[in-house]
Amino acid sequence: MFGNLGNLADLMKNAGKLRESMEKATESLGQLQVDGTAGGGVVTAKVNGRMELVSIRIDPKLLADGDAELLEDLVLAAVNQGLLKAREAAAKSISALAGGLPIPGLAGLLGRGDGGA
Repeated sequence: MFGNLGNLADLMKNAGKLRESMEKATESLGQLQVDGTAGGGVVTAKVNGRMELVSIRIDPKLLADGDAELLEDLVLAAVNQGLLKAREAAAKSISALAGGLPIPGLAGLLGRGDGGA
């Protein structure tokens, strides 16, 4: 019944180190950036590891065509691809920090990796 108290004591003792590591990880996620593209690169969305859209680049030739529906579809596709890549990269980064140990709730913190399906 009390066999796991030693593990709990170790966890409590290392809580400060764990918190510090998680703060560093969160900070590093802001530095991590990936690109999502659509339309053969005519739209590029840059997303960081905190799932924030950092920038959008649209080829001026696409704007000249005046096809708003196509532009909307390409922006959506590029942003979604960028978010997916950012989730994957962030999960790898945090998992590496945790020494490969599974972190309960990590998928929930980073959002769903299945596109919300």
